[in-house]
Amino acid sequence: MQCTFVLLCVLHDGSNISSVQQTSEFSFLRRPRRNRQSAAIRGMAVETHLSAQHLVFPLFLLDGSGIRSEIKSMPGIYRFSPDELLREVGECMELGITNFVVFPAVADALKDKTATFSYHSDNFYLKTAREIKKRFPECCLISDVAMDPYSSDGHDGLVENGEIVNDPTLPILARMSVAQAEAGFDMLGPSDMMDGRVGVMRRALDEAGFQKTGILSYTAKYASAFYGPFRDALDSAPKSGDKKTYQMNPANRREALIEAELDTLEGADMLMVKPALHYLDVIQLLKEKQPLPVAAYHVSGECAMLIAAAQNGWLDFDRAMPEALLSIRRAGADVILTYFAKEFARRFPKGV
Repeated sequence: MQCTFVLLCVLHDGSNISSVQQTSEFSFLRRPRRNRQSAAIRGMAVETHLSAQHLVFPLFLLDGSGIRSEIKSMPGIYRFSPDELLREVGECMELGITNFVVFPAVADALKDKTATFSYHSDNFYLKTAREIKKRFPECCLISDVAMDPYSSDGHDGLVENGEIVNDPTLPILARMSVAQAEAGFDMLGPSDMMDGRVGVMRRALDEAGFQKTGILSYTAKYASAFYGPFRDALDSAPKSGDKKTYQMNPANRREALIEAELDTLEGADMLMVKPALHYLDVIQLLKEKQPLPVAAYHVSGECAMLIAAAQNGWLDFDRAMPEALLSIRRAGADVILTYFAKEFARRFPKGV
């Protein structure tokens, strides 16, 4: 097959316009555009699929009743009382969303230095989990394992003399894990980034008879600036200091492989990268180098930026939102935790 290129040169000297035609002959065996010429052909050639089954919807729970409170820094995302959360889960299940991770917003009066409310029998978080699994046994319910929602210091680990101490934190996380497994959580999500916590949790769960309860480890959780709206939702910001002594340095990539190897050896079932959009290279690295499923957390700040841009008319939300999620899938994420899960399922019931 021959193709003729025509180069049209337009010269303007104020009075005369001329054109010069130059011709070359080429034979093109490969034309990538042939696989883009129709929706049907593009569908056959698509490399990345995204549907509701790949998504996990983060939900914020607070005590009380009849409460559905919008988070100002994340418009369209709410904090729910248990009754409203059950209604929200029901609506999501009808849309095809079956996976949820729940975070508790705990009143300051219930917080202490050792996070004892995290495993208290009267904990509304644990009670609500039982009710969710009772009404929707087919859903996958994922917990949050860390001290910060329950700690008067606001840190993921125990604070002693101003230091976040590692090993004394682990028994607290283990006790919290067993309480969550007893409440019916299918998978536990240690978000604390303490060394050795996956192994300690796994042993505690197995000894308590919860061998089937999975662990979705926050393997590469970075000390990111994109968690702001999340901390607004839970009022869980540290009272002093920061989290850089246990969360990863945003400059580091290979370090994630060390964390992934340790979590795998200690019994994790899935590995997570958090945040997602700003760490696509880390997602790809874990997907290529280790065998476990990879999850990625499309965090509050990343979602809030897109929402704000769309509200200002700078971006088309219906196009930008699925593109952002597709980029995370394309990088290698098997699972995506995103505040856009419900909107995606509503707008794209057949996926993209």
